Amino acid sequence: MLPGIGTEGQLRLRNASVLLVGAGGLGAAVATYLCGAGVGRIGIADNDVVSLSNLQRQTLYTEAQIGLPKVFMAAERLKAMNSDVRVETFPEGIHAGNAESLISGFDLVMDCCDNFPTRYLIDDVCAKLGKTWVHGAISEFAGQVTVFGAAGARRYSELYPDREYLCGLPRSVRGVIGAVPGIIGSMQACEAIKLITGIGEALDGRMLTIDCLAMTTEEIYF
Repeated sequence: MLPGIGTEGQLRLRNASVLLVGAGGLGAAVATYLCGAGVGRIGIADNDVVSLSNLQRQTLYTEAQIGLPKVFMAAERLKAMNSDVRVETFPEGIHAGNAESLISGFDLVMDCCDNFPTRYLIDDVCAKLGKTWVHGAISEFAGQVTVFGAAGARRYSELYPDREYLCGLPRSVRGVIGAVPGIIGSMQACEAIKLITGIGEALDGRMLTIDCLAMTTEEIYF
């Protein structure tokens, strides 16, 4: 029914494969909307378990699943939502030892993680393999979305060159209002759908930031 998508676009979605790195708040939103859109094959890489404190934003899970691996619980929910979608689970998460083999098997990568080392790893491997990836990040009341690896745009490591410093920072435990990853994850899913179907203008070379306290957005060109 949507102009520019139609039957051909839906077939492209069905034939596409997308790897989600992270099955938390961002991953929950991305997975939900890509599954609903009919992306044929979705991979989920995450080594964490469901925890009570995360349920306000990780909408794929329930209290009854606390302590269970996120990837298996996410796959169960997604298959119930759309039985035509093939969901693959990687409970070991993504790391230097498996990143290249994992990423090489998918058309598109979604950065739904929460740490700098993993983002730099995604950036390195995607650059090596010529893969496009959609970056999303959140903190408290704000978030950002952009696309790397498409049309020769700058890399994440070029936008954030202080790799050693950022990767050496202690793991920060900061709160986030539950709706923020829902907003950013939905934007990431929209970018993925656009990239797969070839419609619209992707956030390639542009980063969209949103401040949900003031409900303002800003575009940063790079």
